[in-house]
Amino acid sequence: MSLCSDLIKGSDEKTLEDLTSNVKQIQDNVLEEILTLNANTEYLERFLHGSSDKELFKKNVPVVTYEDVKPFIDRLANGESSDIISGNPITGFLLSSGTSGVKRKMFPRTNKYLENLKFIYCYRSLVISKHIDGLEHGKGMVFNFCTPENTTPSGLPSAAATTSFFKSDYFKNRPSCWHWSFTSPDEVILCPDTNQTLYCHLLCGIVQRNEVVKVGAAFVSILLRAIIFLENFWKEICTNIRYGHLSEWITDTSCRESVSKILGEPNPELADLIENECNKKSWEGIIPRLWPKTKFIESIATGQMAQHIPTLEFYSNKLPLISSSYVSSETMFGINMSPLCKPKDVSYTFMPNFSYFEFLLVDAGDHKVEIVDLVDVKLGCYYEPLVTNHSGLHRYKMGDILQVTGFYNNAPQFRFVRRGNLTLSVNMEVTTDADLLNAVTHAKVVLESSDLMLMDFTSYADISTSPGHYVLYWELKAKYNNDIADQLDNKVLVECCYVVEESLNSFYRDYRSREGSIGALEIRVVQQGSFDAVMEFFISQGASSTQYKTPICIKSSEALGILEKRVHARFFTDKSLSS
Repeated sequence: MSLCSDLIKGSDEKTLEDLTSNVKQIQDNVLEEILTLNANTEYLERFLHGSSDKELFKKNVPVVTYEDVKPFIDRLANGESSDIISGNPITGFLLSSGTSGVKRKMFPRTNKYLENLKFIYCYRSLVISKHIDGLEHGKGMVFNFCTPENTTPSGLPSAAATTSFFKSDYFKNRPSCWHWSFTSPDEVILCPDTNQTLYCHLLCGIVQRNEVVKVGAAFVSILLRAIIFLENFWKEICTNIRYGHLSEWITDTSCRESVSKILGEPNPELADLIENECNKKSWEGIIPRLWPKTKFIESIATGQMAQHIPTLEFYSNKLPLISSSYVSSETMFGINMSPLCKPKDVSYTFMPNFSYFEFLLVDAGDHKVEIVDLVDVKLGCYYEPLVTNHSGLHRYKMGDILQVTGFYNNAPQFRFVRRGNLTLSVNMEVTTDADLLNAVTHAKVVLESSDLMLMDFTSYADISTSPGHYVLYWELKAKYNNDIADQLDNKVLVECCYVVEESLNSFYRDYRSREGSIGALEIRVVQQGSFDAVMEFFISQGASSTQYKTPICIKSSEALGILEKRVHARFFTDKSLSS
């Protein structure tokens, strides 16, 4: 690395140390900056009367949900002035993933959001480079995507956060250093057709396979989707490489021109090598087999993404899996300062410069509702974050439940526990997404004896029966061939049902042991490709293809209908539970 790069790196490391050491002062400054800017907006003026006083803010400004602020956002989208909520111009809108069964939420953004996103891209890479050597000499095969932008009646664009960023000058004018070096040219990322983008990402990555030092995607589920896509298209990719000609269905002009340059002349030797690897009976370890210099995988594997970790480990030979940052459409939160920790131990160090953070204590019992500042959270306690950002959200309830796990200098570190609003219930019990993930993880141990992998799952509370019962839809895949029909062992799947139930919380088990309260849990095995069909449905309803996450608890009757049509086999618990 050059002396100049060393100096830049040293300066960046000092910035991180300063940010995490001076948390209270920076948080106070951020709030003062936001209130000074926005105190006279229509939204805040009625609470603050033009003041930027912190205590008045805490006393008068209410804690809100999306439904509380939606009328103001709708007015902005329909053309009213930014000063309804923001002293700075609103330059666009960010769309949530839209995969929870409800319409996508839309959040206003200023350029400050894109500045913060650039910051987190840079600094999470800096942290990783401190733990893994030699990254500056390679490239990342990263599955970045853009989806088509919508335009609101006001004329402003609305899109997923990553799309907004990749189309901005903040990305276009990024610094030239290793963590911004991708195997794919920008034209591939900017292509609006996700299938063309995915194919070209894989082709460019394979052509440059000996330069790839990291493989990445926003979420583990997207990375697994890329592997399944490769299983379907590797022969065509090999043909492209063998003859030096890109498939005709890649019709995006800019994408086609840039990828054709990377593809270059015919390369039958490389085509033979890839063909030999992909033709083997098992795809176990396919990532390091195709990209032998890969040092790690960078992809979010916390929360509901944790269910995909065993499958990714099968394909990657357990390469280090780094969940590098915690971000949302509302704000950036933090960086994983211990990137090589095990996925289950991931915590995010909150950066105090992104937004003003407060925390609502969860499970406070009969005590008065307690809201504390970032510097006042307590180790081991569970909180729901409240966000005040530069784009017009004030004391906004995120819905995420986090646990304080430690401190980096003076900056608290949080473990993502669960989404606060995702639950199942057929009686008086409450089963969270975290409960379900834990239970399914235990059942996967039973599956290992049958050479089957759980590729995806969802659940719902079926109250059409009496008593009602939990239904889990499982999509399975054989490790060594594509036909699972002969490998569905009734004994194994029934045992999986039992293990899931035994692993749920005591309230569930108690009701389940009472006759007539909750019926036996059911696993419905669906045909391969079923969850792709569900994804396509949600995307057709406006969900983002680049942010898509299979809902753990599914609410959409249409999506349930798609799965029901593809049910291959049904299994029920056949044993009594311990209460």
